[in-house]
Amino acid sequence: MSFAAMMLVAMLCDLAFGWPGWLFARIGHPVTWLGALIGALDRGWNRAGRARRLRGVAAAGLVIALAAGVGALVQAALPPGWVGVVIGGVLAWPLVALRSMHAHVAAVARPLVAGDLAAARGAVGRIVGRDPARLDTAGVARAALESLAENSSDGVVAPLFWGAVAGLPGIAAYKAINTLDSMIGHRTPRHEAFGWAAARIDDLANLIPARLTGLLFVLVSGQPRAALGCMLRDARHHRSPNAGWPEAAMAGALRVRLSGPRVYGDRIAQEPYVNAACPDPVPGDIGRGLALYGRAMFAMAALLAGMVWI
Repeated sequence: MSFAAMMLVAMLCDLAFGWPGWLFARIGHPVTWLGALIGALDRGWNRAGRARRLRGVAAAGLVIALAAGVGALVQAALPPGWVGVVIGGVLAWPLVALRSMHAHVAAVARPLVAGDLAAARGAVGRIVGRDPARLDTAGVARAALESLAENSSDGVVAPLFWGAVAGLPGIAAYKAINTLDSMIGHRTPRHEAFGWAAARIDDLANLIPARLTGLLFVLVSGQPRAALGCMLRDARHHRSPNAGWPEAAMAGALRVRLSGPRVYGDRIAQEPYVNAACPDPVPGDIGRGLALYGRAMFAMAALLAGMVWI
């Protein structure tokens, strides 16, 4: 069974349908199911004490093992040949955020281009963790492009990569890892110890996909020398060991600066800029970023197609 072909089917399903609202209303979404389990473990196991980190390790292991195990059982039950590939791809479909990523960033671009900063702040607040009320027009544009770059890896390339490597167990395990990190992998008093394993596992799982995403942006940028140079120079200065790669590649491709200082609640994080010599993005640059994203995802589909025929 070709796992790469299965992931191509998942991409096509998501591109065509996204995750319909009526379906979400009826059954939710696999990420919400994982989130409910992680939330329950966080409430029940995340208690102060010397064993706090150990309980976090156990929680992460349980969630990942359960997701991978369910994926393995379902995959073992699939019929052979292309019928099994298509069914597997349909089952993997909700774990690929190809269409929703575009929609969320486009929802920021539309009001920002129209000059409605308040609406743009509201839209960007749904995809980033920083305080949107403190963001000016350039700050909103930067936040949208940074989210687009990082989530191109986390939401699309990484699940497809692990799905192509291991099929349904691979993509399900990755989604569990990514959801764990987003919920408990934070350096806060509550999650510093309990979420330690979740954050470290997520770093490892994204090591290759983040760099692959950056390379895809470079290849389709139209100016690969600038994009590659920025990625190789600035990615390592980013606060994240992985997010800097697609973010720096996008900054170089668009010739804008990204990252930099940001506000989280009452705390100012003095982060260095990526591609600091270039100007801040303007509202129209979000559209350019979405176009780059579209070309990169087409390149990812072409890569999967090439794997099918090797």
